[in-house]
Amino acid sequence: MKNLLLKNRFLRTLIELRGNSRACVYTEPLWGLSMNLCLPYATVYMLTFGMNDVQVGIVSSIYMFSQMIFAFLAGAIVDKMGRRKSTAVFDFLAWSLPSLIWAFSQGFWFFVVAALLNGMMKIPTVSWDCLLVEDAPKDKLTQIYSWVVLSSNFSVLFAPISSVLVAKLTLVPAIRILYINAFIIMTVKLLLLYRFSTETAVGRIRREATRNLSWGKMLSGYKSAINKILTSKATIFAIIISIIVEIAAMLGMTFWQIIASRRIGVPDTLLPIFPMVRSIISIICFFTVVAQIQQTKLKWPLYGGFLSAILGCLFLISISDLSVWGYLILSLSLIFEALGMSVLGTLRESLVAIHVDPEERSGILALLQTIVMLVSVPFGYIGGLLSDISRVLPFVLCIVIFLLGIMVTAIYYRYAQKDVGDCHEE
Repeated sequence: MKNLLLKNRFLRTLIELRGNSRACVYTEPLWGLSMNLCLPYATVYMLTFGMNDVQVGIVSSIYMFSQMIFAFLAGAIVDKMGRRKSTAVFDFLAWSLPSLIWAFSQGFWFFVVAALLNGMMKIPTVSWDCLLVEDAPKDKLTQIYSWVVLSSNFSVLFAPISSVLVAKLTLVPAIRILYINAFIIMTVKLLLLYRFSTETAVGRIRREATRNLSWGKMLSGYKSAINKILTSKATIFAIIISIIVEIAAMLGMTFWQIIASRRIGVPDTLLPIFPMVRSIISIICFFTVVAQIQQTKLKWPLYGGFLSAILGCLFLISISDLSVWGYLILSLSLIFEALGMSVLGTLRESLVAIHVDPEERSGILALLQTIVMLVSVPFGYIGGLLSDISRVLPFVLCIVIFLLGIMVTAIYYRYAQKDVGDCHEE
């Protein structure tokens, strides 16, 4: 059986994972027993406290603003504290603690405070990413990231638990219980990761190098990382793709529940079922489509990911009610969305991991996250304003953003091929 599994390159990567990469990937499914049980109801949960679409958008923008601030500080913090320790500390502050606030929330300002704390997640985003890849084989990065995204999709298979609780207890009591559960499971997850991981080789070097440096001196050290970014077209391209995917994912996560519940008419008890179906489709896509993507040939997968995501949005906004035809169109929307975002989510991370200078990884990742959040901050509020006018408009905006992604990809690969041609001529 093991020999049969090893014949599949994708499965072989999982079996052969060692060290920090194994600790990161193997603990990732716990996300599904914690936050993914709550996420299908997060926006609708806000609406039950009397919040409107604009206030939901404001909370989303505050969350993005908080992420921007902590993303800027992340590189210095991760180098000073180390990858392993900063992951444990800030996972607790960014996920475990806000889960308690959400559990006992009473209205708008509770969500604002939780969003500000939740924005700290950009620190463990950088530290966890370094922990995952710095000691990993470089030729396996795309497959490793595929397993990370796949783990998140596997975890949504637990979504029916949310449906059962909501059906038995009604929405608010059920979600309060799920957020308390999220606090417990997320805390267990970060403790397990801390126990079974070690500081990376680069992390030990950076921690020693920054031991006697002040925070001001460390932040001024971003100059080197900025120079590395500005002199690398590939890194700039990776940042632009990250911005596009981040904005689209944020709009989708925030406003899908609203359009499904308030416009299309999906019952509250069924809301978690659709993310579960989307995740099952994503899992199939990973084993059939994403697993075939070659790390050296990413142009056409990017085109395909953007086009598939556009089709998902077009099908979604065409639904006006949940007749038999409506369910069919919604199913098609989920299929194309799952395929598109599976590909784009994996390639977004892969592009960064492939093109970022290893010696400046923490600084460049911190600046990358800061830039992504800086550009993304207004879009939560913009999405809220658009949704207040019409629930379809946030997804029209997503279509425009995906079209921009296609254009940027075409421009980058056109000039990349031209540069290669010039080098050959020389």
